[in-house]
Amino acid sequence: MNMKKFLAILVALIMVFSFAACGDEETDTFADADLRVGYIFIGPINDGGFTQSMYEGAVASKEHFAGAMDFKYRENVTEDTQEVKNTGLSLIDEGCNVIIACSYGFGDAMKELSEEYSDVTFLHFSGSMKNDTNFDNWFGSMEQARYLTGMAAASVSESNILGYVAAHPYTEVQIGINAFTLGAQAVNPDVEVKVVYIGTWGDAEKEKNGAEELLNEGADVITYHADSTAAQLAAAEKDAWAIGWNFPKNDAGDKYLTAAYWNPEVYFNYVLQNILDGKFAPESYYGTMADGLIAIDKLNDAVPADVQQKIADTKAKMEAGEFEVFTGPINYKDGSVLCEEGKTLDRAGIWSINSEIDGVSASSTN
Repeated sequence: MNMKKFLAILVALIMVFSFAACGDEETDTFADADLRVGYIFIGPINDGGFTQSMYEGAVASKEHFAGAMDFKYRENVTEDTQEVKNTGLSLIDEGCNVIIACSYGFGDAMKELSEEYSDVTFLHFSGSMKNDTNFDNWFGSMEQARYLTGMAAASVSESNILGYVAAHPYTEVQIGINAFTLGAQAVNPDVEVKVVYIGTWGDAEKEKNGAEELLNEGADVITYHADSTAAQLAAAEKDAWAIGWNFPKNDAGDKYLTAAYWNPEVYFNYVLQNILDGKFAPESYYGTMADGLIAIDKLNDAVPADVQQKIADTKAKMEAGEFEVFTGPINYKDGSVLCEEGKTLDRAGIWSINSEIDGVSASSTN
């Protein structure tokens, strides 16, 4: 064998063993972790909104557990039950013993998988499905942060019209709309909240178009319940104020007012520690501003000092359990009673909300 041929074979063997070592190292690293979590995301991990919030929470949680937890993920998974189920199966095949599905429409697939894989724990963001052993749902009192952002919005509005781009006329979304409206009314009783439903959780073009429609109708503050920051961009282009959602990302420059957002690592750390300790039990976890799952970003200095103080005081009362957003009297926009005077809605009552309150007008895009 000549020297050139020998060297070529030697280089090839080195490359083969190098790739094999890398593969073994990655597998061993994942296997060494007691918890091997598979995350299923509806959007891209850099969307500046919901999926990025969940992804960065996963990264923070991995750092928290310092080697005891590792994770894999799939992004851009549509809310199709079979696609979600196949995605979960692939993660389980790769060694995941916990699956965290981060979208409402992933629930049916998680339920089916939980019945087939009793040794895997399944955790579903939003929704209400769970069992008694290995399947739970989690969410939080986002109405708290929405209320506070409504206060901020009303304090800077000159037109008294606030715009709200919303995904679907569904309870989760309507809770946020109504809480935002109540917060705004606490600062300015004459404020109007205009909502446009775009019929999707995540479509940047529809989100921006919805925001532009509201701006054309006189709104000078825009917020949203959708996955990207497109509504912020639309507001900034019209020199209107923007309030973020899901993740504290400013895409509106000087016109960014604040944001209502999630700290999902609070839940991830809590539930994964319970699994590690053998203490996990489905409980339908509901985080709050007090435990840190729910948060509001720093306020723009344009919010008047007295309103900033009122927001801070209200936030402190929320954290102390001394202030509940849905305290009567509150009426739906058709005049029917949502919450009677002197009463406060409990969690079940809040999740029975099925329309918008007085002070809100809503329409849908075609």
